[in-house]
Amino acid sequence: MGTLYRRLREESRIPWLLFYAGLTMELLVVIVDKSNYTNPIEGYLFRITFLLFAAKILLTKYDLKEWAVIFVFEAVGLISYRITGANDIIRIVTFVAACKNIPLRQMLQYVFYVTLAGCLVIVLLSVTGIYGDISLTQAYGRESAEETRYIGEAAAEETRYTLGMGHPNALSCMFLMLTALGVYVWFDRMKWHLYLFLMLLNVGVYLLSGSKTSMIITTAFIVGAFVMSVSKKLREKKWIYLCGFLLFGLCIGFSVDAAVCAQRVRDAQWNEFFYENPRDNAHIVALGKIDRFLSGRIVTLTDSAQNHGMIQTWSLFSKEDNMGYYFDMGWVKLFYRYGVIPGVLYVAACLALLWQFYKKRDACGLVLFVAFAVYTVVEAHLISVYIGRNYLLMMMGSVLWLENRGTDAPERRDS
Repeated sequence: MGTLYRRLREESRIPWLLFYAGLTMELLVVIVDKSNYTNPIEGYLFRITFLLFAAKILLTKYDLKEWAVIFVFEAVGLISYRITGANDIIRIVTFVAACKNIPLRQMLQYVFYVTLAGCLVIVLLSVTGIYGDISLTQAYGRESAEETRYIGEAAAEETRYTLGMGHPNALSCMFLMLTALGVYVWFDRMKWHLYLFLMLLNVGVYLLSGSKTSMIITTAFIVGAFVMSVSKKLREKKWIYLCGFLLFGLCIGFSVDAAVCAQRVRDAQWNEFFYENPRDNAHIVALGKIDRFLSGRIVTLTDSAQNHGMIQTWSLFSKEDNMGYYFDMGWVKLFYRYGVIPGVLYVAACLALLWQFYKKRDACGLVLFVAFAVYTVVEAHLISVYIGRNYLLMMMGSVLWLENRGTDAPERRDS
């Protein structure tokens, strides 16, 4: 039996097949979620993928330290499950652990092709009129708070294109994710005209969706990746990676600050409108100005009677009531939905991944990481029950294990 087990673990392709079967199902669930269809068996599919990834772990060799890490994180997930009734953390930890010995480039290429194919199918079904709405007409909150929240004036409706993805922001979000993933995977082969082509596509998606946030982040990512592709010396500079650490810390700090001060920001905006004086300090006034630029995302944390999302609703391991309330700010959602302890552990894992980017001088990885970190300040796409959305989890699972370090990062152009 021992010999058979070693052969299954070390010589057969069964572990590989188990992992890709689970990953394929997770990606298909993401694609279905982006369409207009409501998946009635989503929970059952998550259970199947969990079992597939768990089976992959049983057929993978880990040393004692790695088993200890898995045990600690799974214990955190079990505590979260007992408190909240949600098994998200258990599934995520199991997936990340199962990524060991799966080549990162191979995995991300597969994710790119499956996700791109799924999105194209959704778009094709929509534009041909077979399934899914091609556009959505509603109010998108472009008016100022004074016109809608305070005066009560009805927000103007406008039509934007969704191409079957339910909401214009979902369309622009998936373009950002696919652009970032594609550039990262083929970074060593990217030429200047491909960057230009992606920029033109970015403009086209913006004209269809009207999503400024995704357009700005996508533009910044394309420009950053292009600069790194043409400047080999810049990729080696320590200060570039230090800036990445600082920007990541700024994203987390700003999100926590917003969760602390959201009610004061709302009150200051009210006072400024009715009394022409915010009646608060410069810090709150500055947050109010940023909030207007962010389409009121900070103030939306005060839209419920319990102020869901504000820091007083955070707890060590969250609670069951926090599982069903949604808002846009991703880092705030991380701590609100999953709890402070799981949130801190995820941030620590992000820092460990960023450290690996520095050690490998993976400049495109740095640009992708920072783009995703900034995007998560205002959008919660990566912080969700859908593992197939978060490419950082795949990177963590592939490069943070001891035996994989230094071997699985995409090749640098000068390597």
